[in-house]
Amino acid sequence: MPFSPTRRRLLGGIGLAPLGLAARSATGAAAPEAWHMPDEGDPHQATWMSFGPHERVWGRRLLTPAREHLAGIARAIAAFEPVHMLVRAQDHDLAARLCGDQVQLVVQPVDDLWMRDTGPVFVRDTAGAAGQWAGVDFNFNGWGGKQEHARDAEVAGFVTEAAQAQGLCTPLVLEGGGIEVDGAGTAIITESCVLNANRNPGLGKAVCEAELARLLGVRKIIWLPGIAGRDITDGHTDFYARFAAPGVVVAALDEDPASYDHAVTRRHLEILRQATDARGQRLRVEVLKAPRTVRPRFESDDFAAGYVNFYLCNGAVIAPQFGDARADANARALLRELFARREVVQLDIDAIAAGGGGIHCTTQQQPR
Repeated sequence: MPFSPTRRRLLGGIGLAPLGLAARSATGAAAPEAWHMPDEGDPHQATWMSFGPHERVWGRRLLTPAREHLAGIARAIAAFEPVHMLVRAQDHDLAARLCGDQVQLVVQPVDDLWMRDTGPVFVRDTAGAAGQWAGVDFNFNGWGGKQEHARDAEVAGFVTEAAQAQGLCTPLVLEGGGIEVDGAGTAIITESCVLNANRNPGLGKAVCEAELARLLGVRKIIWLPGIAGRDITDGHTDFYARFAAPGVVVAALDEDPASYDHAVTRRHLEILRQATDARGQRLRVEVLKAPRTVRPRFESDDFAAGYVNFYLCNGAVIAPQFGDARADANARALLRELFARREVVQLDIDAIAAGGGGIHCTTQQQPR
C-alpha cells in the first residue's frame, strides 16, 4: 500500500487547557529585529537529543526498537559533530550501551524523545557586537494538551542553560517542528499548528508574524494550510516542506488518493510554486515522494514514511530509508544533488517512524 508522510500518532490526551496569550509576557531583551535564526545547514556547535522513549507512550512492542533506532541516529550524527543526549537517571546505563562513548549523556528528566519540539530554538543577537546566543522557549504544551509533558516542558530552559545561552521568552505556544527557515529572512509555517486554538487561541496571522519576526528575524512567512487533528502535531512543517538553501524548497507529495494528506500536499505544492521569498524571488521547488512500500515489521497506519524529515549536521545529511529500493534511491539522489558538499547517510529508523516521527523530529541543532 502507498504510505503518506503522516506524523506523530494521536496518543491518549490529558485534557489540559491550552495556555492563552495573557498567561505569559514577552521579553523585552532585544529589539524586534535583533534576533536571527540561522539555517539548519549553517555550522553547528552540537546536536541535542533525548533518550526519552517510555513504555507508557511507546508500548512494549516499540519501546526497545525505538531506543535502538534513536541511538543509531545519535551515533550517525556523532560521526560528524558532538551529540548531547538527555537521559533519565534510570536509563543512563542502557543509553550508554546503545549510544556508545561518542555521545555525551546528560542526566535530565524527560517524557519523550522529540527534542525538535521540546528543545529551545537557538537564535543569535545580530545587533550586539558579541553576537550573543539565546534559546527561545516556545512553551511546549504537549502538542495542545495531547500528551503528558511536565518534564518535557522544562527541557528548553535546561538545554538553553546547559548551552550557556540567554533564555528568551515569548507568549507563543508552538514547537520547533512547526518552524522552517532559510536563514535569509523567510520561514515556512503551517496554519494548522501555529494558529490552532489548542496552542494560541484567538491569535491571528498578524500577531504571530510580528512575534516570529522579533524572535527569529524572519521578514516573510509562507503559510501552508497543513491539516489539524489527524496527528499529534496538527501538521508540522518539517514533514511537508524544508529549505535546502535560500530559494530552494524540498516538498513532500502524497500520491495516494485515499490518504488524508493527498489533497493537502498537492495544495502545498501549488502554494510553494507560486510563492516568493523575503528577497522577492520565486522559489525552486523539488518534490520528494513517499515510498509505496515499507518493511513489514512496523507497518501500520501511523507509520511516518516521509523523506522530507531529514537532518542537516556538519558535513552530512542524515536521512531515512524505508526498504522501497526505488524510492530510497530517488531520495538519496535528490539529497546528493541538493547537498553536494555533504555526505548522505540513510538509516533504518522504522521504529521511530512507527511512532509517527522521523530523524528531524528527534534532533535540535545548537549553532556554532
